[in-house]
Amino acid sequence: MSRGLGVGRVRLGSTTGRPTFHVKHPHTEGESVTQSPAADDSSPLMREILDLTHRRKNLAEITVPLPGKTRIFTVSNQKGGVGKTTTTVNVAASLAKLGARVLVIDLDPQGNASTALGVDHHAEIPSIYDVLIDDFPLADVVQQSPEFDTLFCAPSTIHLAGAEIELVSQVAREHRLRTALEQFVREADEPFHYVFIDCPPSLGLLTINAFVAAREVLIPIQAEYYALEGLSQLLNSIRMIQKHLNPPLRVSTILLTMFDGRTNLAHQVADDVRAHFPAEVLATIIPRAVRISEAPSFGQSVISHDPSGVGAVSYLEAATEIASREAQREEALAQTAEENTTELMTEGATR
Repeated sequence: MSRGLGVGRVRLGSTTGRPTFHVKHPHTEGESVTQSPAADDSSPLMREILDLTHRRKNLAEITVPLPGKTRIFTVSNQKGGVGKTTTTVNVAASLAKLGARVLVIDLDPQGNASTALGVDHHAEIPSIYDVLIDDFPLADVVQQSPEFDTLFCAPSTIHLAGAEIELVSQVAREHRLRTALEQFVREADEPFHYVFIDCPPSLGLLTINAFVAAREVLIPIQAEYYALEGLSQLLNSIRMIQKHLNPPLRVSTILLTMFDGRTNLAHQVADDVRAHFPAEVLATIIPRAVRISEAPSFGQSVISHDPSGVGAVSYLEAATEIASREAQREEALAQTAEENTTELMTEGATR
């Protein structure tokens, strides 16, 4: 991202205080025309526009690999206000736009993910609460988002606020979401490529259910002061889940959000996070953008609300990176397994 754009200081239609240049037009020799500095490719604003255009073009040419097995993410950070729900919704919508079948499970009683995806979640609607407490099949509560034909949501309702207490007395209380999700994925008419679980920031039974149901954790981190606050607690919680409830769970993805490239602090935070988690942090950074913040009020993700804007482009790049990195990881694992097999066969033949 370019620094010091100063967009707020640009006054359109006014040239007060601006220098003008008189140049000869190639078709009007001897005549002069006025050229504004705004058209100069070296200006910060023009560089930003050209960069965004180039990124959109690159995205249009990319084919995203689809996983052979459903990837299940919990999107979590025990520090609030880091863009957790925003990341859930926009990464899911991005992958749906890129051709994947995606399910979002809204496990946050606030229901913000349901709102942003444009699905009905008033009190009388069958919801994820009914799945956890009353053993409803997950398929009975899933709704299709109006944004994309391949984007679905299991909504949250106000009843979920009391689920933490009600789950205490349930049999297999930590595994209820996992059981329902496994059945849903197994019996779906068409395969789902991705599932994203948006959970509350507190570590209660709802969040534990999300961790037990998932195979991967996506952690959004705000590129601001105290960005790493609560992260050590989250990682300790994940280690506890790995040890006692879900050994395959891993932190696969960390995404920097709310990045303001004009500040040194944002760059310092990004550098610190990359230094601590070099393998997990995506190269893509999500900038601060008004369109990202306002999209949920229209019942949309930023992918639909402002499809050509910097917010949508950034989330599409993040989604592409999530898909591509896992494909590369699986390819590397397969190659390693093949090499190990070949080595064992060679050793056996020489004995």
